[in-house]
Amino acid sequence: MIDSPATNLRDDSQARLDVLAGLSQRLLARARARGATQAEVSCSEDRGLSVNVRMGAVETVESTRDRSIGVTVYFGQRKGSASTADLREDSLEATVDQACAIAEFTEDDPAAGLADPALMATALREFDTWHPWALEADRAIDIALACEAAGREVDARIGNSDGASVGTSESLVVYANSHGFLGRERDTHHSISCALIAGRGEQMQRDGWYSSALAESDLETPAAIGRRAAQRTLARLAPRQIATGQYPVLFAAETARSLIGHLIGAVSGGALYRRASFLVDSAGQQLFPAWFSAIERPWMARGLRSAAFDGEGVATRESALVEDGVLQRYVLGSYSARKLGLRTTANAGGVYNLEIGAGGAAAGADLDALLRGMERGLLVTELMGQGVNGITGDYSRGAAGFWVENGEIAYPVDGVTIAGNLKAMFRDIEAVGSDVDPRSHLRTGSILVGRMTVAGED
Repeated sequence: MIDSPATNLRDDSQARLDVLAGLSQRLLARARARGATQAEVSCSEDRGLSVNVRMGAVETVESTRDRSIGVTVYFGQRKGSASTADLREDSLEATVDQACAIAEFTEDDPAAGLADPALMATALREFDTWHPWALEADRAIDIALACEAAGREVDARIGNSDGASVGTSESLVVYANSHGFLGRERDTHHSISCALIAGRGEQMQRDGWYSSALAESDLETPAAIGRRAAQRTLARLAPRQIATGQYPVLFAAETARSLIGHLIGAVSGGALYRRASFLVDSAGQQLFPAWFSAIERPWMARGLRSAAFDGEGVATRESALVEDGVLQRYVLGSYSARKLGLRTTANAGGVYNLEIGAGGAAAGADLDALLRGMERGLLVTELMGQGVNGITGDYSRGAAGFWVENGEIAYPVDGVTIAGNLKAMFRDIEAVGSDVDPRSHLRTGSILVGRMTVAGED
């Protein structure tokens, strides 16, 4: 928890949500008056503060206030959308008129329209996601400076810095549609980060650490973040190359979630109905080992993506994406579901707190136990480049991390490329660790893939 002086600021979030809710109803009424058969309105308001420091000096201080009002109308199966940030009545009316005018010039789309009214959420509640931090710029600067200083003081080899930053934001969202649905959401997000540079000349190495949470009390302390950034940076000094070959690859938790991200992208509706995914027609197939599971938990208290309804007002629910290694379903909103002849999975806008179960050869193991179980191979702590083909599943990315011998880290490695095919990689997962990285809504521990091609020295 950060030692921050108390500031008595009135929490006006509910009143601001009331304003957005009233605004949404006026816009829906305007759309009905213009003859729209269906309409939906999304209103959002964001406030934030961010500061950046470097080498003990302030670089930037930024305060933001953003607002967006989006209107979508349907005339039968013709759709039009327009948006504005201006709350003046004439501007709001013009936004609805523009959306209606656009719809006049679009062609019928059999998949267009609101989600089924029977699927609208009725149990609307919050999930402990609102924790405003009364953080003033001077205090944020002090926190960032303390974080960077704690890291720079660890070792004389840390001679430079990419800086430290502190950020806090609040987000309010109202979604309403002509089915009579009106949903309100509010959440906060806070973060502290630090990136340091050690070594000299061509031997310099950079790494860092960050903490992020919905509540300030859940953040790591600035000193702990700075020290961990320093330890990670120092650990990367004097990297070596390894011989090209086939090796086990252990993705540390912060990189393992990228593998889950590739899975979600491949089973998402847009990629599927365009036939641009290597997992087209894969529902019901065994893609992972029989112990592997991925459960969506949208009602998790203080979850980074918890919600009672999705981006179309459809009620969310806990459900398996993968169970016993079998892909149970896709990730669909109503539009993509109609294109595929299926039913929405309440994922308009993405997934909500996807939890990967720990298991496999070292069930319940932390990172150290996974290293011991791997015995010899590559621990990946950083990934570079975008070498993933979503259509074929071919995977090739630059990587850095550590070579492991006899179950222990032997030396740092960089300048290597790891390659494979995602289908084979999913199938070859040998273990998922218990060391879940809490900084993402994709909640996974480290993931051990039994064999990949690692390109290093010839």
